[in-house]
Amino acid sequence: MSMERLVMRQIKEVLRLKLECKLSNSKVAIGCNISRETVRKYLIRAADANLSWPLPVGMDDDQLEALLFPCDGKYQNKDDRPDLKWVHSELKSPGVTLSLLWDEYKANNPNGIGYSRFCVLYKAFVNTLDPVMRQIHKAGEKLFVDYAGTTIAWTDKATGEIKQAELFVATLGASNHTFVEATHTQSLEDWIGSHCRAFVFFGGVTKIIVPDNLKSGVTKAHIYDPKINLTYQDMADHYKVAIIPARVSTPKDKAKVETSVRGITQSITAKLRHHNFFSVADINKAIAPLLTAYNNKGFQKLPGSRSSTFTEIDQPALQELPEHEYEYASWRTVRVNIDYHVHHNKYYYSVPYTYIKKEINIRITSNIIQCFYRSKLIATHVRDRNQRYSTIKEHMPKNHQEYAEWTPERIFKWASKSGAQTAEFIKNLLEAKPLPQQSFRACLGVMRLGKQYGDDKLEKACARASALNSFSYKSVASILKHGLEDKPLPEISVASTAPREHSNVRGSNYYT
Repeated sequence: MSMERLVMRQIKEVLRLKLECKLSNSKVAIGCNISRETVRKYLIRAADANLSWPLPVGMDDDQLEALLFPCDGKYQNKDDRPDLKWVHSELKSPGVTLSLLWDEYKANNPNGIGYSRFCVLYKAFVNTLDPVMRQIHKAGEKLFVDYAGTTIAWTDKATGEIKQAELFVATLGASNHTFVEATHTQSLEDWIGSHCRAFVFFGGVTKIIVPDNLKSGVTKAHIYDPKINLTYQDMADHYKVAIIPARVSTPKDKAKVETSVRGITQSITAKLRHHNFFSVADINKAIAPLLTAYNNKGFQKLPGSRSSTFTEIDQPALQELPEHEYEYASWRTVRVNIDYHVHHNKYYYSVPYTYIKKEINIRITSNIIQCFYRSKLIATHVRDRNQRYSTIKEHMPKNHQEYAEWTPERIFKWASKSGAQTAEFIKNLLEAKPLPQQSFRACLGVMRLGKQYGDDKLEKACARASALNSFSYKSVASILKHGLEDKPLPEISVASTAPREHSNVRGSNYYT
């Protein structure tokens, strides 16, 4: 049935529901699957033409059209009719509107239909498309991402265990061109890596990413103010792309990728169901040709395919890839200690002393630690696995009056109150590091043991640890925990080949 006939039938139904059934404009719009504004315009035209219901006997669609659209003119021939598939495709280009397309159509067809009729025909055409195809997404604007609900099994050769690979799906809004890959998990690192590989596959970056409210990407789902994972946001900043998650309980927001997931399930997953795989890499090799065929398959109701539409529309509108691919980084929120260092995985990194006791974010890559306070970069450290403390001298207070609460002198005086052995131990502990501030945390820990066990026991424990040349908080804590402070010191042979000055070597009888 032609678009004209569909429109006329739609108008007749509007008149019947309104004039015969006495329904409100809202209910008529729902019944005809059109907007209330369209209903209102149809009724105004019917009133101007003095039409009632039922229509006069013998009135056909051509006569009804002439009454309702008297100024739009009649087609001179079929070539005067607008190409509605072309209209739908052109609307995806940035800045293109129905008004502009009608102007271009009218310039080539002076006797063609008027603007209102043009819009009515296009609206009727859109209603014949699949719900997802009806949405107008501008070229290069949105990339919809999600995991498919189905997985693909593979066997670990080393253990014989059968594992399930996840399927990451990314679909461009305008062309529906799709990227698919298998990953080991839905972890944050796999999620980020799939995005990076998708951008390389498309050869560019969209302006917006639309994920579902997956925990890997969205830490807190909310219809108005979703919280984006810091690493996900960091990746988005690198590629200069915005992340706008699909709204909770709003299926239309993610309909594009869900439709792709269904297509991928039928065109790829189902075809691989009898294959035996022994790695995720094997799965991706099998996916590649099937994905190419899927993207090259022609549309049913529109010209071209995902691949050809991508080349024509999406690809020219994509932003360029950055010079370097994003390096995965994890983030943590920590509080700066009184020694103006932050702790990560048994290593300590300094920040300017003015941030003591403040909560900051640290960004961790394989080689770099970056510290941020309210999005401002305040410190950068190269990760050195051979050095537990990384301290930048410029982070230290310029004079101790500004940092009077904790200084080496103050800590030593505090230790002296517990006794000479404690003071001597603390002195050695402070001297054990290149900078005494690097030992503040351990010194405070030792002094707090005095509150827990008493100064007498602390004195004996410090004397024992010093005799063993073991200057660390853990040594004193272990002595007190096991009640070793009153036991006689073991005899240590001078000829011993063990390096006594090493803080981790305590002798074979230490815990006896």
